[in-house]
Amino acid sequence: MVDQVQQETTSAGAANLVFVTGATGYIGGRLVPRLLEAGYRVRCLTRSAQKLATRPWGSHPAVEIVEGDVADDRLEDYLQDCTAAYYLIHSMLAAGSAYAERDRELAARFAAAAESAHCERIIYLGGLGETGAGLSEHLSSRREVEAALASTTVPVTVLRAAMIIGSGSASFEILRYLVERLPVMVTPRWVSTECQPIAVRNVLHYLVACLGSPDTTGRVLDIGGADVLSYREIMKEMAAALGLSSRLVIPVPVLTPRLSSLWIHLVTPISHRIARPLAEGLRNRVVCRNDLAARLMPQQQLTVREAIDAALGKLDEGTVETSWTDAGPIPGDPDWAGGTTFIDREETAVAATPSEVFKSVCRIGGGHGWYAADALWQIRGVVDRLVGGPGLRRGRRDPEQIGYGDALDFWRVTGIEKDSWLRLRAEMKLPGEALLEFEVQPAADPDAPTRLIQIARFKPRGLFGLVYWYALLPFHGFVFRGMLAGIKAAAEASHRALDAEPIPGSPA
Repeated sequence: MVDQVQQETTSAGAANLVFVTGATGYIGGRLVPRLLEAGYRVRCLTRSAQKLATRPWGSHPAVEIVEGDVADDRLEDYLQDCTAAYYLIHSMLAAGSAYAERDRELAARFAAAAESAHCERIIYLGGLGETGAGLSEHLSSRREVEAALASTTVPVTVLRAAMIIGSGSASFEILRYLVERLPVMVTPRWVSTECQPIAVRNVLHYLVACLGSPDTTGRVLDIGGADVLSYREIMKEMAAALGLSSRLVIPVPVLTPRLSSLWIHLVTPISHRIARPLAEGLRNRVVCRNDLAARLMPQQQLTVREAIDAALGKLDEGTVETSWTDAGPIPGDPDWAGGTTFIDREETAVAATPSEVFKSVCRIGGGHGWYAADALWQIRGVVDRLVGGPGLRRGRRDPEQIGYGDALDFWRVTGIEKDSWLRLRAEMKLPGEALLEFEVQPAADPDAPTRLIQIARFKPRGLFGLVYWYALLPFHGFVFRGMLAGIKAAAEASHRALDAEPIPGSPA
């Protein structure tokens, strides 16, 4: 543990240390800075301290980062001195009953550790939905987690939300891509189910405000936005916000959650493993049963259109705080020792500074593309989606900045050092394991002061892996050498543009 912050502040939360799980996730990554703004000290539990260190608030003096897991034996130690604990962990992968059982076990373990550490309350963000029989497996699992968290003497505040609308949320991305890409949609019957979406900023207000509202302790609170709409009507609002004509929606009784999730996988950036629990939950009416949360913690509730406009504005500005791609563990590097490892190494001298070269390297992926052979990348992305991979549609969270753990299309940042090196690990479906590395080194040549090295590594798995490598070998010249040349050209163009700028105070 890092030293406790000795800072005087007038905020009511100044004396309180709160514990946050899921800080690398979509909601947790936005909750922490708002807790800091409210004057709380925050201790984050994460499996990767490096992943959190890249966040703008990662070095805040009121933040403690503890590397560990909810399953660790030291969980009680992690919770020591915390007055409240946020439990923002829940599987979003369709993996049968095993994931639900694992979620129950972790929640019960967390509650017991919080009780032993004398934590005063637990706060959980669950799923809104009608009670009783007929709940989807996903929503039923949420209820079971609630029960497990409430199995000790520590009071639990449960906030139940339906669809969360915000830039980078999985539900929002599904909605946006479906409406953008499909003027005619054949949908399951759930398109007429009522839903009460909520803007992510309203969710975050409730999560922070409940700490200062004693009346929320030990309660289950439904939270929703200003509108109750069917999913068909929500799609209509999205089309209007995007400036598109109203979409033709044709509900049919034969589309199962499995088929729906596969269709979502092909049309949107969301994996079918994440889409399926969401699709299953759409059959349940998800509307607030009362307005108790709004009365205890008043705020301006955004309408669906206002929430969509706010989210689209963040996307246009390139200021997305967190994304659904942020959550989850970062796989370790493959074991490159032993066996066959193919290496494609390219290097070039660049007439730009190391900093300028590194900035150009960090622009790869997303809307910027891959500097060369973009058509080949697009084809590879389509093939990857067809076989169940992420494809290119995940894009990237920020058009310029990247950090450890960020997704770049079907790659993941597994190592980064500013102005020095970047390492990406492939998450596309492959018959093997692949890394793509960039090294930026100072050079002695004053006309080309930087050396850029690009290394692609592939460790094949079985005969098909060998066939895959050799089949793509003829395209490496277009892809890898072209990418290197494109990065070089972009860095040198940036360097020339900076040299051409007049020095402040000098004659133009």
